[in-house]
Amino acid sequence: MPELPVPPHFDPARVGEVWRVPYEERAAEAKRWAPEHGVLPAEDDRFRTCLVVVDCQNTFCTPGFELFVPGAPGDSRRLCEFVYRNLGRITRIVPTLDTHQALQIFHAAFLVDAEGRHPPPFTLVSAEDVERGVWRAASPEAERHLRHYARALEAGGKYRLTVWPYHAMLGGIGHALVSAVEEAIFFHSVARRSAPDFRVKGTNPLTEHYSVLGPEVTTGPDGEPLDERDAPLLDQLREFDAVIVAGEAKSHCVAWTIDDLLEDFGDLARKVYLLEDCTSPVVVPGVVDYSEEADAAFRRFAEAGMHVVRSTEPMADWPDLQAAAIA
Repeated sequence: MPELPVPPHFDPARVGEVWRVPYEERAAEAKRWAPEHGVLPAEDDRFRTCLVVVDCQNTFCTPGFELFVPGAPGDSRRLCEFVYRNLGRITRIVPTLDTHQALQIFHAAFLVDAEGRHPPPFTLVSAEDVERGVWRAASPEAERHLRHYARALEAGGKYRLTVWPYHAMLGGIGHALVSAVEEAIFFHSVARRSAPDFRVKGTNPLTEHYSVLGPEVTTGPDGEPLDERDAPLLDQLREFDAVIVAGEAKSHCVAWTIDDLLEDFGDLARKVYLLEDCTSPVVVPGVVDYSEEADAAFRRFAEAGMHVVRSTEPMADWPDLQAAAIA
């Protein structure tokens, strides 16, 4: 199917704003749009494509919100346009939702120093810091878990425990999808009769959960399970002929989701496509900049066989995709 025009309701100038999606209007438009442009129900797809939209929430993507990623508004605009232009090619959309409350291991309220002060945002907490008492759990009963967690996190070879600003708070405006992205997903679901598969992550207060496919630490100090890998989602993704990944942030939740995909997919890595112009790293000027880590991760993914592509390129021109679709 050729690329489609972007529907007239889409206003790129409003991508950085929060507003209510007019569901009834969009549903009626989507039902008309599909037959007018030859868009069939997703169940008729011979070549099945899944779009994983990682954490395109106000908390990360909308200016003025808690953990705003500077490149996110442009990413969101291009992502919406990609969904509309490829409405007939995308079989299912899997949006993920980072979901937190105040008392979680990576929020300031969980930790205190010797004087009882909470750490400022973006503090890095090492296992040595915890052992020396530079930082300890605000609740004494959680101290043993904190020590175990800091050691386990560093043993896994990823970032140290990071104190993030309060973000993606369950029930808050920051937790919601970017309005324009929500609208595009809603329009797709009606036009293609394909319900989005929302995946909630990050609710366990005792572990970080960057990747939608699993937490950073899976067990507590006595081996008790904290959370587990999302095996049903992995099984679902394996069934698609192509898996496309976009969202925020490139340096954290996107990179670690892709890393988990790579570990599980192995030789199937070639059917994964990374929209490099629909994702940006965490950058807080004068505080932190994870651009180099994000770019290094994407180079590693490409070397492993995944395809780094741009949303503005026709999908028909993506490497391996046309041959696979014909086969």
